[in-house]
Amino acid sequence: MISKQTIDKIFSTIRVEEIVGEYVQLKRAGSNFKGLSPFHEEKSPSFVVSPSKQIWKDFSTGKGGTAISFLMEIENFTYPEALRHAAKKYGIEIEEDQREFSEEAKNAQSERDILYKIHEIANDFYQNFLWEVEEGKAIGLSYFKERELRDDIIKKFQLGYSPEKKNAFTEFAIEKGYSKEVLEKSGLSIFPENSPAGIDRFRERVIFPIHSFSGRVLGFGARILKNNVKTAKYLNSPETEIYHKSNVLYGLNQSKQAISRKNVCLLVEGYMDVISLHMSGIENVVASSGTSLTTEQIKLIKRLTENVTILFDGDNAGIKASFRSIDMLLTEGMNIRVMLFPDGDDPDSFARKHPQEYVEKFIENEAMDFIDFKAEILFKEVGNDPIKKAEAIRDIVKSVSFVQNALKREVYLKQVSNKFGLSEQSLFNELDVQKQITQNQTQHNQQREAHKPAKLEVVPKQPELEVDSVQFNIHHQENKLIDTMLMFGDMVLQRKNEAHEQYEVTVIEEILQHFEEEGYEFQIETNRKIIENIKEGIEHDELRAGNFFITLMDEDITSKVADALLIPDELSDWSTRNIFPPSLGDHIADEVEANILIHKYYYIHFLIKKVTAELEEYRDTDNEKYFDCIKKIMMLNQFSIKLVDKLGWSPITKI
Repeated sequence: MISKQTIDKIFSTIRVEEIVGEYVQLKRAGSNFKGLSPFHEEKSPSFVVSPSKQIWKDFSTGKGGTAISFLMEIENFTYPEALRHAAKKYGIEIEEDQREFSEEAKNAQSERDILYKIHEIANDFYQNFLWEVEEGKAIGLSYFKERELRDDIIKKFQLGYSPEKKNAFTEFAIEKGYSKEVLEKSGLSIFPENSPAGIDRFRERVIFPIHSFSGRVLGFGARILKNNVKTAKYLNSPETEIYHKSNVLYGLNQSKQAISRKNVCLLVEGYMDVISLHMSGIENVVASSGTSLTTEQIKLIKRLTENVTILFDGDNAGIKASFRSIDMLLTEGMNIRVMLFPDGDDPDSFARKHPQEYVEKFIENEAMDFIDFKAEILFKEVGNDPIKKAEAIRDIVKSVSFVQNALKREVYLKQVSNKFGLSEQSLFNELDVQKQITQNQTQHNQQREAHKPAKLEVVPKQPELEVDSVQFNIHHQENKLIDTMLMFGDMVLQRKNEAHEQYEVTVIEEILQHFEEEGYEFQIETNRKIIENIKEGIEHDELRAGNFFITLMDEDITSKVADALLIPDELSDWSTRNIFPPSLGDHIADEVEANILIHKYYYIHFLIKKVTAELEEYRDTDNEKYFDCIKKIMMLNQFSIKLVDKLGWSPITKI
């Protein structure tokens, strides 16, 4: 178990803007940063990061919290996993509490945890074999050296080698206590009937680990080095609970900072393309690893940049087939350029032939927009045939139809008009046709899905929701007072008692005193936990406001703190419009007093509702209790009238 001292050190060292910035393209907005939500499709940024408060808030989904809770949310980490990841990033040594874990805790690992662990062990095994064992050095390391890879690059991408012995890793993992079932589920081992001891899936191959965005090993790609063997040249991990090839881009973990910094992503096909470009000093590059580009992969890139340059081999026969990828990128709002290397070259060979500056200049100068690229490819086959020329232009307009932004669409069509000497009106007419075709195809697919036989399920009857204004108001005001304690809890208020003597009291103490005087029972569980922590702090002469709750291992509380400390107005920098609204907390003394009175008012009506329910219960059963209830309701109504007068409200009831 990670020690409290280590947790405190992690929270005092990490920077939320740095951790979130690896996943979201952030732009400065006043004292904060903002970007597009990584959890929800949106066009206007509503995701805010506050460096001063060390919290983030996603206003589109309502999620928020600390750097650690962000890692838990986006990577599906457990709390300890998120802490360890952050500690590793900042070079913090983890200290463990020397406490014995219960047997139940030891066995509480989920299947996902075990799969992550077995991949980590396999990755270490393959790397160790490459560097430390003669077979690995003679075959695997020699291959990488022949490809002119430096040691630092081999280690950066954690390349390895799986030995010739058919079950070397399987045997190693079983000795470490991993079951055959786990090895089979991970895809690392196969257990056919004629080989009960198991077979390593990647035996006799060089290994390319495939990492998640955060750097966890999800699976492997492997290349066989023998030419005379009847087997697949490249082999990938099968789909598992942690590895879905459509959701992963090779090299993204090693390239994400460079992509964000340069604001452009180079997209290639193979592992070695990524590695060779890195070795040349060009690090903003990822590979789709031979699979067709997917929407999920595009969204990973879009977290970091909207600009993509696709790098193709000069003699790649599948270039025309790649037009689908261009359309998908345009649909997701990406800005696309495409570049063809000279015949006989691919990104790997070209990067090894030329210095970094030459390669960068070549990509910058030779990359063209998707219209010019498609025209160059399609018009090679057209000749003087007007029908084929029209079809080629129709294909280009079809790509433009996938562009979501209307202004961009118009600019692209003007470009097509100028390039081919066609009227803009005819192109806009064709664009409408292509959009209609796309729309009809989408509707057809939806109808086909709708007509599939549905599984019959028993759906439990949902209770009808009744909007209870009394309940809503008391919840709202309870939250408001808790938020005030979190934001301004340690601020000192100047007050006067009934004898007009001046005294000082903190915001926390004044609101807490109100709750205790009323004997108020909290309606919301998270608020109850916060109050318990605040009371415990006061017993130890400690005022626990917002920052204290940041380090608690409670997602509900950290999310609540983020809600309190980051408000929607922080999305806007009003000063750019010469508007300077009052700062939050400028009139905190008056606000606290008013909010306590409003809470009293709503609490009185909450009690009236409660007593009214009792009144009906006693009407025919207990006269004494029945009349007591009537007296209580009358007394509470009198208090309510006094509060309305004190607050300066209209006599019309607030309920």
